[in-house]
Amino acid sequence: MESKKKILIVDDHERLRMLVLATFKGNDDYHIIEASSGEDAIQLASSENPDLILMDLMMPGKFDGLEATRILKNDQNTQNIPIVFLTAKGQESDIDRGYQAGANDYIVKPFSPTELIQKVEKLLL
Repeated sequence: MESKKKILIVDDHERLRMLVLATFKGNDDYHIIEASSGEDAIQLASSENPDLILMDLMMPGKFDGLEATRILKNDQNTQNIPIVFLTAKGQESDIDRGYQAGANDYIVKPFSPTELIQKVEKLLL
């Protein structure tokens, strides 16, 4: 398990988390963990130290994806974890806000599984 790259999927919709899991199914290079809120993402990122985070932008609760990303990028223990927004918000202003919050990349839903894998692999090299 130590050689596997750990990916944290953060989305309040279980269906999307299942879709991302299916995208990586059968690939023994990755260990996937899940969170359904920004608060859970912050906690899991601190305790699990993932190699990469796939973060939804719009989530209910105390922290949406933007705020959770800002918090993670301002924390010395999690600031170097690459974060990719995986969201339906695809307007240029949304993308700009994502990068300003600290995202390393941005993918608009619906996404291509091939594109997702390529971006993840690029960031984990």
